[in-house]
Amino acid sequence: MIATNVQPTRSDSSAMSDTEEDSGSSDSWPINEDWLVEVLKKHHEVRSGIKITDFKVKQGCQDGVNNLSDILSVSVVYEFRSVQPETKSLDIVIKLLPQDPFSRFFVTEAQFDLREIKFYTSILPDLLSFQELYNTENYGSGMLVSVPTCFYTQYAPAIAASQGSPEPPESILVLEDMRSLGYKGANFSSGLTVSQTEAAIRAIVAIHVLSLGIKIKKKVDVNEKYPFLFQTTRATESYQQLVEQGMPQLTKFLESKSGYGNELKALNKIRPKTKELIETLLQPIEPMGLITHTDFWCNNLLFRAESDGTDSCVILDWQMVTYSRPTNDLALLLISSIPSHIRRQHSTRLLDLYYNLLKSNCQKLDVDIEADLGYSRNKMELEYRQSQLLALLLCIGSIDIAIGNPVAEQRLLDVLRDFNDDGVLSLTECL
Repeated sequence: MIATNVQPTRSDSSAMSDTEEDSGSSDSWPINEDWLVEVLKKHHEVRSGIKITDFKVKQGCQDGVNNLSDILSVSVVYEFRSVQPETKSLDIVIKLLPQDPFSRFFVTEAQFDLREIKFYTSILPDLLSFQELYNTENYGSGMLVSVPTCFYTQYAPAIAASQGSPEPPESILVLEDMRSLGYKGANFSSGLTVSQTEAAIRAIVAIHVLSLGIKIKKKVDVNEKYPFLFQTTRATESYQQLVEQGMPQLTKFLESKSGYGNELKALNKIRPKTKELIETLLQPIEPMGLITHTDFWCNNLLFRAESDGTDSCVILDWQMVTYSRPTNDLALLLISSIPSHIRRQHSTRLLDLYYNLLKSNCQKLDVDIEADLGYSRNKMELEYRQSQLLALLLCIGSIDIAIGNPVAEQRLLDVLRDFNDDGVLSLTECL
């Protein structure tokens, strides 16, 4: 959940502009017919037989500043010659390095681009392969890894030249445009509905379960297997920088409101300890350490209403993927992305939903989280309380998202009031 001048805003495929560019009008983007043919060849796993008949490119980004990626939406119509020619169409999203030099340096230095590419090319195939081992009819119907299909990746770090100019970095990620399947982004101001929140929980629990299963059943050291994960020390430094920028803004905001003196005092007590708190709360509590999204809020999610009255959810933007606590994803979602009345009324039931899904799906992998790992519902509740504090700090680091939006401001005030009343703001002493 990131939106500041130093650490750029998250970007995704959920909010493209309606302004179309001529497919060959801009030299700024590496999108042309030959390049698209190569992408489609890789998609169809062929060496020939692809002919582009039409394509259109739209430039677009998430509402607000977008510096982690430049986003293009491309619609392609092409002939595919296998046994006999077929006319096909494909809608894709292309994520490129930012053109802005500062943002490009920030992204490549922190390896946000590489981390997301590695999620799709390394972590995701492992999760799906592991799932296939346990893919009974019952299991398959209960677990769905809900992320866009990845069609193509290209990555090359910057290379310093001994003579002349250095070679710039290159990073391209081509994903299925989920809007073509009826998915839409959520409205941050109004927040998620109960059904959307349940869908998001079902989506993230699949990632949690499968990554935990790989670790336990295959005896895998996750950090060693995936060294590109956002490591605790580096993540702490990034988040702390954001908190240091956001805390003065929050302080000024609270000083302008009457009746929040106690919350302001509690935050002032936390302020000198935020770096230590972030580092502590990012650390997994074994044996329940697993792969987390770590930026799990509504602007990184797409939703579609289904015919049975439920919603389905797709998770975007894996630049922050980390080895951490499962409750960190859950807490960020519930305090950042749902209206106060839903959080207050339904949090216990939503936590129950997450835990029951975690437990039942782990059992299908022959992992009993209670008997084998000692992870009870009560223990999850305790860890969730701690994760709420981390989520609050991440929200403070992205305070620009809320300030100036009356609905989001009130949601933030409600969180602060509830956390102070519930003792969450006093957890620093026990941590």
